[in-house]
Amino acid sequence: MHPLRLLISDSHDPLFNLAVEECIFRQMDPAQRVLFLWRNANTVVIGRAQNPWKECNTRRMEEDGVTLARRSSGGGAVFHDLGNSCFTFMAGKPGYDKSISTAIVLDALKRLGVEAFASGRNDLLVATQDGDRKVSGSAYRETLDRGFHHGTLLLDADLSRLANYLNPDPKKLAAKGITSVRSRVANLSELLPGISHEQVVQALSEAFFEHNGERALPEHISPDQLPDLPGFAETFARQRSWEWNFGHAPAFAHQLDERFGWGGVELHFDVEKGIIGRVQIFSDSLEPAPLDALAERLPGIAYRPEAIGALLSELQLEFSGQAAELAELQSWLVAALR
Repeated sequence: MHPLRLLISDSHDPLFNLAVEECIFRQMDPAQRVLFLWRNANTVVIGRAQNPWKECNTRRMEEDGVTLARRSSGGGAVFHDLGNSCFTFMAGKPGYDKSISTAIVLDALKRLGVEAFASGRNDLLVATQDGDRKVSGSAYRETLDRGFHHGTLLLDADLSRLANYLNPDPKKLAAKGITSVRSRVANLSELLPGISHEQVVQALSEAFFEHNGERALPEHISPDQLPDLPGFAETFARQRSWEWNFGHAPAFAHQLDERFGWGGVELHFDVEKGIIGRVQIFSDSLEPAPLDALAERLPGIAYRPEAIGALLSELQLEFSGQAAELAELQSWLVAALR
């Protein structure tokens, strides 16, 4: 088994590409160091716990041929078009270090003729006459035996299009302030006219090989040329399914929503004879696991503030890392149901 793998998607199908990424995340051998390069045509990607009907203008998306795809990580909605080049790095522990993959991306940009630098937790910036502008955003995930770093490079993205397909949440707008994102973001094509995705793929591949001190043959993959990845067929089938991307649309008897500093939460309850039946919780929180547990355990509980408050107290002990967020959720929910 070669420890280094370079996977290049020749497909612009987000459902295929997200399934590949999911297999890399969950099922690849952590002894391998992987770089996956890809891009999606007209897609809104939503977080694992988001409600597509509330977040997105699904009718307009359908009219414009924009795909809705749900990813398996938390967070909010993003728009992908062919002007975004996406990358995913994976390495096993203890070798995984996100500063290494960040350095590889910075080296690739330098090879293309762009001096960029890392800023804060997630962004790569370039200094311009108009101030520092963001050219790349990233997210990170770690499990016990591996770490992942995925992100996008803005080549020639239409930065205004996400707004066409989102239903703005006034609470989110109030929390974040309506500042112009465009003034802070730059496409690489402004700095390097005519830059192509193929050039980016080449530069990232070379930087990846140089850092690792060895090379690997690129594996070109697409729905016609399925990747050699464990569990891929099942993952692709789930990623394509309506159940995964949209879920069922039940008739809800009760709906509550609130926005906190760590994300928005929307709860839907069916209540029968004073007992909670079906529950759905949607959120753009980066840590949806405690909310998943809440949705799993609410059915069967009395629809009373005390009972729901007691369940949230239990969850604060179980998810001690998110205890502060759960306490905030608890005091809001108990008050809202009184």
